[in-house]
Amino acid sequence: MILNFLTAVSDFMWGTWMTVLLVGTGLYLSIRFGFRYNFRNIGFHFRNTFGKMFSKGEGTGTVSGFAAACTAMANTIGVGNIGGVATAIVAGGPGAVFWMWVSGLLGMSTKACEIILGQRFRVKYSESVDEYMCDRSFVMKNALGWKGGAMVLAAACFVLGPWTCCVQTESVTSSLQEGFGIAPIVSVTVLGITCFLTIWGGLKRISSVMEKVVPLMAMAYILGGLGILVTHLPMVPSALGLIFRSAFTPMAGIGGFAGATVRDAVRYGVARGLYSNDAGTGYGIIAHASAKTDHPVRQSSWGWGEVFLDTIVVCSVTALSLILTNVYVDYPGVDSAQLTTVAFKVSYGSFGGYFMSAAIAVFAWTTIIGMYYSCEKSINYAFGDTEKNRIATRVYMIYYMLPCVLFYNIEAASLWAMTDILSAVYILITMTFIYTQQKEIMRLFHDFWDRFIPAKERGENPPDVAFGMIDEKAEKG
Repeated sequence: MILNFLTAVSDFMWGTWMTVLLVGTGLYLSIRFGFRYNFRNIGFHFRNTFGKMFSKGEGTGTVSGFAAACTAMANTIGVGNIGGVATAIVAGGPGAVFWMWVSGLLGMSTKACEIILGQRFRVKYSESVDEYMCDRSFVMKNALGWKGGAMVLAAACFVLGPWTCCVQTESVTSSLQEGFGIAPIVSVTVLGITCFLTIWGGLKRISSVMEKVVPLMAMAYILGGLGILVTHLPMVPSALGLIFRSAFTPMAGIGGFAGATVRDAVRYGVARGLYSNDAGTGYGIIAHASAKTDHPVRQSSWGWGEVFLDTIVVCSVTALSLILTNVYVDYPGVDSAQLTTVAFKVSYGSFGGYFMSAAIAVFAWTTIIGMYYSCEKSINYAFGDTEKNRIATRVYMIYYMLPCVLFYNIEAASLWAMTDILSAVYILITMTFIYTQQKEIMRLFHDFWDRFIPAKERGENPPDVAFGMIDEKAEKG
């Protein structure tokens, strides 16, 4: 009964109205931004994201912009890129890929707003930790003045957050058992130790690990997918044509594929695209608040960079691998990450299975660590910049890891439903922030493009536009 209730609520929360809200918001923001995050200024965004991967960053903050982005991408580049894309194609046909691209392109503007909000309303803790930080609770209090609601939100995040990671642990144990025959108790023990040692070092260790692991795992997976494209190179144009045709024309059933309407393509493509890149959930607020930058809008270039890598590159590699190998037609009843694994086995033999098992395990591992950082900010908000915060953070690390380690074999369906409900609530809260603070977002946006950048181009040295100087103790006293 509980599972049925959670599933019903989840289905309602993620109904058509949610798709319309997210896509409509992305389109509205893209128009207001003059499509600078979608089609214009691509060279600028590339130079300020991937072009500065090895830069320590300039301006005010705790870690480099790239390190902050890698912490964010630990949440976004994960099992959703492998299993979510497969589910979209099985349910919506190849045309779902086109609508996944659309949701990604529009989501770039939504993600940029999150990053600007995180930079604008961040605070600087110095007594308990030496760190710039922000999350939804900080924005709720500092932007809207809703202190009571902010505390309730923080409590919900740090209490429920660890339980949503049980599904990631299950992905690690099941993939390693299937691919290498490793007993779940062994893999979960290694997982628990390595995750705990990483999060124990705080933001700087987490970001340091993520900026090494995330690019490597993404590059390895992309290369694996590109290998499939190369071996099927003559078929690539027809595969792309199939994606575009079936995005606007119903696709009839063939082989093990049941067929899909245009509505199915739109629904599953948009939903899985948004699920993959997290645009609108508010995670961008958290991860990018710590970044060193001379202006909040410069860091928001990662609104383009994250979604480009996640949806346009990684998801496309998965999608083309599935279409070129024809596994979504030849293997009826196989879905999610298992179908992507089949595609790699078809192309690489048993090595493909080993590769995918390792990839799924690493993707899930980084997601657990990235999610911890998000939950930790709620603890930081609840206890403030005090000694209690330092103690509570250490205790919370143990609480966070316990569900991941002890309940890796729990029924996943109810956890996924709870995760979807929590994500939907986060989206509603983030949409509230964006619409109520759009005047401030646009003020910073125009300040950057109309004043700050022209001054830089003239050879001037305008002062950094930085936030995070809110004195929490002064506010209380």
